[in-house]
Amino acid sequence: MKKALFPGSFDPITNGHYDIIKRGISLFDEVIVAIGINAEKKYMFSLEDRKRFIEEAFKDEPKVRVVTYEGLTIELCKKEKAEFILRGLRNPADFEFEKAIAHTNRRLSKIETVFLLTAAKTSYISSSIVRDVLRNGGDYTVLVPDSVRI
Repeated sequence: MKKALFPGSFDPITNGHYDIIKRGISLFDEVIVAIGINAEKKYMFSLEDRKRFIEEAFKDEPKVRVVTYEGLTIELCKKEKAEFILRGLRNPADFEFEKAIAHTNRRLSKIETVFLLTAAKTSYISSSIVRDVLRNGGDYTVLVPDSVRI
């Protein structure tokens, strides 16, 4: 069984994340969406809300499971017996950042990272853009799955 871990803060999940997960389902037997917990980071949405948004978005997809974790992503991969880390790339800056992490993870664990390019229609969306739209009263609903409603 080929499992991939898709880590992130998902504050909140965006249509870009949703697209990567949906495409990952066709490549892997299971996609584990792993919400990382960083005590030093200030989130807009609670951990429970972020988890609920993702679970609701994929409620009819048995190949998607949502977990939360602290610590190194590769340690969670080992615990979950996931051989792959799934990541989406929006732009060259994402690639440079993700490449360094992927090399480090492979050096420490032999776990491979699989990169999927984001779809052109969602490549401009980031969680920070969604949060900015929300803070300023804009229509965020076109940027996130239907499960993300306040």
